[in-house]
Amino acid sequence: MCDFEFDSQVKSDEGAPKLEYKPGPLDDFFMQSFRNKLVEEVGSDSEKPGYVGLIELVKLLLLKGRTRSETSDAAVRILKSLFPPLILELYKLLIAPIAQGKLAALMVARVTVLTCQWLMGPSKVNIIDLPNGESWDSGVFVEKCQYLEESKCVGVCINTCKLPTQTFFKDYMGVPLVMEPNFKDYSCQFKFGVAPPEDDGNVNEPCFETCSIAGRRKLKSGECPLA
Repeated sequence: MCDFEFDSQVKSDEGAPKLEYKPGPLDDFFMQSFRNKLVEEVGSDSEKPGYVGLIELVKLLLLKGRTRSETSDAAVRILKSLFPPLILELYKLLIAPIAQGKLAALMVARVTVLTCQWLMGPSKVNIIDLPNGESWDSGVFVEKCQYLEESKCVGVCINTCKLPTQTFFKDYMGVPLVMEPNFKDYSCQFKFGVAPPEDDGNVNEPCFETCSIAGRRKLKSGECPLA
């Protein structure tokens, strides 16, 4: 079950030590590919280079969507476009059914760690408990998500990462996934092979004091206006 951890008041993210991940040549390729797809979806590019520019584009994607579902659908389209034709269909058809989905879950956990640390920061495969009592090493623990840390926006986390990523893996790769971001320490637990709960999208989460998007909008009771 998804366990969102948060304070009841608007909180500060000042003074938290930052962990940095230095991308290599392959990571640079992944970042540029992702950025190119963001530009296609948003319709413009950021003048800022590197990861800072990428986060600016993500915020534009969030602001462009008139509803949460529009934003999530756009993020899913971006994820789909990063894969060659037929790869997703074949994975869902041939790999996902094996061993009640265990093989597919274990595989995507490892690929996520190998290919996505440039986006999320340091992460590792870990063991998770399934609702049926089994334990699989199909989890991915992100020590401190730089996507959340740099965006400083709960809405960016929920609507451009968590919800669309869960939808993408379930609908297009046949792998259930629930992501459990922790808004206190910026960590995140991926659980491949575990479906999200029915109320997964109901997030009444305080925004960060430094959130530039929230600063443009009227907040009600300190809640993030876009989460």
